[in-house]
Order: sequence, then structure tokens, then C-alpha cells
Amino acid sequence: MPVQSRRLPKLQTERKKKRLRFALIICCVLLILAILALALHYIVRHVNSKFYFCAQSLKFIPIENACDGKFECEAGEDELNCVSRVKVNTTYPVRLMGENLILQVLVHDETWSTVCADDWKSQHTRLACQQLGYTQSPRSIQVPVRSLHPDLQTAFSVLNNEGQETSENIQSLLTMRDECSSGSVISLSCSDCGEVVGEDRIIGGMDTTIEMWPWQVSLRWDMQHLCGGSLISTRWIIGAAHCFTGKAKGLGQWSVLLGQTYRTSSGAVSVKSILLNEAHDSVSRDYDIAMVQLATDVLLGATMHPVCLPPYQLSIMEGDELVVTGWGLQQENGQLSDVLQKAMVPLIDWSVCSNASVYGSAVTPRMLCAGFLKGGVDSCQGDSGGPLVFLLSRWYLVGVVSWGGGCAREGQPGVYTDVGQQLNWIYTIMSMSV
Repeated sequence: MPVQSRRLPKLQTERKKKRLRFALIICCVLLILAILALALHYIVRHVNSKFYFCAQSLKFIPIENACDGKFECEAGEDELNCVSRVKVNTTYPVRLMGENLILQVLVHDETWSTVCADDWKSQHTRLACQQLGYTQSPRSIQVPVRSLHPDLQTAFSVLNNEGQETSENIQSLLTMRDECSSGSVISLSCSDCGEVVGEDRIIGGMDTTIEMWPWQVSLRWDMQHLCGGSLISTRWIIGAAHCFTGKAKGLGQWSVLLGQTYRTSSGAVSVKSILLNEAHDSVSRDYDIAMVQLATDVLLGATMHPVCLPPYQLSIMEGDELVVTGWGLQQENGQLSDVLQKAMVPLIDWSVCSNASVYGSAVTPRMLCAGFLKGGVDSCQGDSGGPLVFLLSRWYLVGVVSWGGGCAREGQPGVYTDVGQQLNWIYTIMSMSV
């Protein structure tokens, strides 16, 4: 009987052992690299939260020394990428009026005139919308003059034939007239904003999804949620000025999370600029509004879509139902919500909110109030900067979460920056980047 060799099975066993040892070594190396990368990430994050790196002079300075108005870096880069304050002294020359979004322009820097539909073309629609800071989906319709409010029938403008190919603004193409030959004026819609989906730090609210409120964003400092905000175009966010005061003045630590229901989601994008209304007073909380420009335009979709800016003289009345959304505290001194929250809050008349029994003179004409005087439903810390919206045919951003006496307390409703009072500043800022 022939003797069978045991050599081949033994070699195969040794090869398997070698492959197994090699695989284990690779796994260990990868695990060690992953741990080192994670550790490095947290070390860099910790260092960045405490220090600013002067790239040209190769030194670190305390983070609170960056953007303090003093040049600690030799090349001065510590004062370049900072939150800025912007003052607007001029009147923005284009506006939309009322629920019908009637186009008006400022003629000779003194007279507002309603724009006639005479000879109006698509290129004029694009030009006017571009001046308002929009480049997406511009469109216009004609509205009969006889249907307008009398205030909109006091002065008219019509297109002339001068400079139509080279003009950079719509008002330079218009001439004052006593009436419109066509009998109609222009109503302008500059974006597919505020679209209604489904039906219809929030205290007394309920869980919701980003698809219902796709303009809601999370403003993050050092990768942590600090405030809410509202997407108003492919590149601009509206927030609250008080979110950016104090130590959080350097742009490098700020990012924006868009299109997410959960606050803990990843994927925040960087910012190009943060601009505060220079009139903002951190003591009185007046003019509490800011604009955040994204580093790149976002791709709009079901989870990322702008809310509409309100037209001038949008009519909202006491008791009208508004919606506030955010990830803020679910109770005073409580925890941030992981899931986006929404709450219905009625508008409170300004005269009631500014009464001595509520907030008195602390409520300025640039503010509005919403909520319940009995308490129970309110925005809270972590909701600051987020949207207060009102539904007509579309959702309009009427307020920015600003302040309040505690959260959901009796007799101390939420106070919001009145966006309608800030439109001139907002449009001027938006036009800077077009």
C-alpha cells in the first residue's frame, strides 16, 4: 500500500495561518490608525476652540483675541475673517408691496411708483428679481390697476427705450407717468419659496420633519448647535445678531447644517460671511438680525428650500396663527431637542405686548410678540435666530426668534425681530453678492 504524503496539507495549514496573522496585523494597524485619526480630530477641534493659528507667523493666540479689533498676528489675519457689522443708510430702490407682490421702484430717490405692465418682458422680470437678490425662478403676472389699493395708484412708471441692453438696475429703465396705458401693473415672484407641504426649542410643541419646514437650519459654533436660522435663497441665511456676539466672532468656527430633521446629524457647510445689523444693541436687543452667507450655493430640493421674505405692508392681525420651529430647550433649563419641533403661536398685538403689565418699553417697533399670555407654548434657548412663519398662499418669514422672559412663562410671551421692519437692510445685504 503506497504511503500518502502529509506535506501538502501541512503547507496549506501554514499558509492559512500566515494569511490569518497578516489579516490580524492589517486590522490592528487600521484600528490603530482610526483611533489616532479620531484622537487627532478631537485634539485639533479642542485646539481650534481655544486658539487661533497665525499661519504666516506660525504661532497660536487665544481664540478670544481673534476678531477683537487688535492685530495679534503679525500679518493681521486674525482680524480678517470675522463677523462684521453693516450699516445701511440708503433706501433700497426696489420693493414688493402687499399680498399681491406689486412691484414698486424708487424714482429720483424720493418717490415710490408702481410699475406698469406696458412693454414689460421676461428680461425685465429677471433684472428686477436679481436686484432683490434672487436668481432662481423669476416670473411676473399682470394685475389690473383698478384692483389695487388706492395707495398704489398715486404714481406710476413705464419702461423707456434707453439703455435696455446694458442697464444693471430696473429703475434706470423707467419713466414716471400719470397712468398705465395697458391698465395693468406688474406683480413679481422671484423664487419658488415657501411652498406648502402636507398639512398642517419649542416648549409645548411637537415633533416634525425638515420636509415640512425645509428652510430651517442649525447654526453651529465649534460643530455644536447654538442657534437656528432660515434659508431665504440658495446662499443666504437669516438669523439673530445676538447669536454672534461674545467669543463667537471668528468665521472659522461657524458652520450651517441644512436639510436635516435631527440636530445631531453631520454634514454642516462652511460660511463665507456673517453680517450683523450695525444698529443691533445687545442690551435693548433692538435690531436683532443677522445675515449668514454660505461658502457655496446649496442645491434646493425637498429638504432644502427657502422661505419667502414678506412683502412690505403684509397684513397680519392679532390672533393670526404663526408657526415657530427649532431644536431649542423643551423646557426652561432643560435639554435641547434631538428632533425638530414645531409650535403654533398666535400673534399678540404690539400694544398688548408693550403694555407695562407685559414687557413695557422693552418692546420696540422693530419687534413683534407671539404666543399665549397664559404661557405653556413658547420658543426657548437654542431656538434663537430661527423662523416664525405665516401662511398665506406660501409661507412667509415674519419673525426671527429673539428673546423673552424665561420660556413659556405666564404673561411673558416670545419676542421676535419683525422681519418686515428689516427688509431694507436685508435686501441691501443680499444685493451685495449678486
